[in-house]
Amino acid sequence: MIDLAKRRESMMKRLDALDVKLHEIEDELESHNTRDWEEAAVEREGDEVLEGMGVSGQQEIRMIKAALERMDAGEYGYCVKCGDAISEDRLEVLPCTPFCRKCAT
Repeated sequence: MIDLAKRRESMMKRLDALDVKLHEIEDELESHNTRDWEEAAVEREGDEVLEGMGVSGQQEIRMIKAALERMDAGEYGYCVKCGDAISEDRLEVLPCTPFCRKCAT
């Protein structure tokens, strides 16, 4: 049996951590203003990595929020495609997944 309260708490903690991380990334991206072109090139490479991390974090936030909405609707733990129950093992590994193993492949 899935402990929804525990799962919700875990997701909320992850949302908080992602929010902090995304603000750190934003602050770092805004802090660059070097005039040296070599340093600027190195900073730009680092910025591309940070931007990728930001996009990934935003995607994870969307997935967590969607999972929380499914919890509120009483639909968490069921595949959004076929309606079958998602195994507890799968939800342990991928707590935000909207798909059962069969539909995910």
